[in-house]
Amino acid sequence: MQEQIAALLAPIADELGVDVLAIQLGGGHHRQLLKVVIDRAGGVDCESLERISRGLSLQLDAAHAIKGAYHIEVSTPGFDWPLSSQEDFKRHIGEWIKVQLSDGNCLKGENLGPTDDGFRIRPDKEGERELSMDEVVKVVRYVNWGSLSR
Repeated sequence: MQEQIAALLAPIADELGVDVLAIQLGGGHHRQLLKVVIDRAGGVDCESLERISRGLSLQLDAAHAIKGAYHIEVSTPGFDWPLSSQEDFKRHIGEWIKVQLSDGNCLKGENLGPTDDGFRIRPDKEGERELSMDEVVKVVRYVNWGSLSR
């Protein structure tokens, strides 16, 4: 079912220039909930969220893809969504990230983009570092409040 929904969603997402990060269809007693998570470099505006929701709803109804009543929830990933793919790191180049390392340490710094097996980061008060995903437990976006108050 998710593959069929993804196929219906792909042309809409391509037209709007957004990446589809997740599609989840959950059951309810009277109405199923379809959750779609999208993202784009620079963020996603409300108009794009609305166009995805309306366009997908029309496609689903025309294809009779979901039996019975359903509700669509389209959202962006938020800051706690883990960055794990090269596309994630490309989409958020220049943004601050928080990296939980497998040795227990934590780094915060500017995302400099993906590498073949990881990513580059410029930690606060340090030079550039290249990290392999094997060294990382989790990477999320981070707000550097110090730089915002300058």
